Amino acid sequence: MKLPSKPAVIRIFKILAVAEAFSWAALLIGMFLKWVLRITELGVEIAGPIHGGLFIGYAIAALVLWRLQRWPFPVALFAGLSAVLPFATLVFERWADRRGYLTASEETSAAADELQEAGV
Repeated sequence: MKLPSKPAVIRIFKILAVAEAFSWAALLIGMFLKWVLRITELGVEIAGPIHGGLFIGYAIAALVLWRLQRWPFPVALFAGLSAVLPFATLVFERWADRRGYLTASEETSAAADELQEAGV
């Protein structure tokens, strides 16, 4: 199975990090309307599945980047844990970008190409 290019996966990861944070906000608002104000369950019914899908997409993108970028295990662990805490994906994405974990360098691109050719 051929993985998408690194720049594409990095771009998707960044988009999912932001979208996952916004879906957290929508879900929290929905939960507030359902459990505190007792107005409606509609917010949770809509935001819940959306957040769940974005959560899974973010997790898959993080796992793919762990492989492609050869992230150290703690970086991958923090990527995963950031999806559990509201808005932490934004913090992780900015942190990882500043430290070069979200850059498609020539060296890591060549290593990823070798992995794909070897079928790993």
